[in-house]
Amino acid sequence: MGHAASPTRYADRRQRLETYFDRTAAKAWEALTSDAPVSGIRATVRAGRDRMRGTLLGWLPADLRGARLLDAGCGTGALAVEAARRGAEVVAIDVAGSLLKVARDRAPTDLTIDWRVGDMLDPRLGSFDHVVAMDSLIHYDAFDIVEVVKALAERTRGSVAFTFAPSTPALRAMHSVGKLFPRSDRAPAIEPVAERLLRTLIAGAMPAARIGRDARVGGGFYISHAVEVLP
Repeated sequence: MGHAASPTRYADRRQRLETYFDRTAAKAWEALTSDAPVSGIRATVRAGRDRMRGTLLGWLPADLRGARLLDAGCGTGALAVEAARRGAEVVAIDVAGSLLKVARDRAPTDLTIDWRVGDMLDPRLGSFDHVVAMDSLIHYDAFDIVEVVKALAERTRGSVAFTFAPSTPALRAMHSVGKLFPRSDRAPAIEPVAERLLRTLIAGAMPAARIGRDARVGGGFYISHAVEVLP
């Protein structure tokens, strides 16, 4: 591909994300993912995330009994809970222990979800029928995204669905002026990715895989593009 993903770069960015969520923005993200009132900017992010979560859940079978699902970058756990409600054996992992605590506290007590703090690429997680990585790869460039998706696909029988930040004039403008969040709790930079480049890299790295559905959700200060890879 002419550019290999760097394990060091991936690990460094993952560490920065862990620090951001655990030390800087835990309270902000707990509020964002709740029903609590938030600012106009965060309200558009909340609405966009809700739409994207609904899209990704719509790509999964309505009946997930007997299926093992990885929520890769589960955050406060809304997608993991819905998948468990459908009967899936869910492993929900995130780098941020603070978000996992919120997820555990919010999850219905009648659901069994394997909540873990760690790396979504940890081989000890085992194999899955479906993997969903919603907005957990938006801080990585196209080359690193493809390497992560490839590693996940190698132990997935059904589908790997993930989102990336599409390279659009609106997104580039928002990030250039730094308006997504106040400076005090702004996340590590989101990496706008060209969709054509991403598709080309996927085809080159995973020639046996097929790209299935895709969908873009945009509104206000939220822009994200979902892609389904069928190994």
